[in-house]
Amino acid sequence: MTAKKLTRSTQDKWLGGVCGGIAAYFGWDATLVRLVALVAVLVTLPVSVVAYIVAWVIMPQEPATPWQTGTDAPSGPVQ
Repeated sequence: MTAKKLTRSTQDKWLGGVCGGIAAYFGWDATLVRLVALVAVLVTLPVSVVAYIVAWVIMPQEPATPWQTGTDAPSGPVQ
């Protein structure tokens, strides 16, 4: 069993992948997390923007899957 790790999403992202990563970590819907983040921005603009930027900087990006890196593509010419 692998330990669950909070990472920025590479597939479910709009800006930096922070909301997608939080949603994946807790098993929530990413749209719900984005709506909560939007309300937070509207209510506490400077605090929430700084918090998002800090999360963007400190959260590691999730590892790339083979299809993102292109390692599963055929190596020869296509015929």
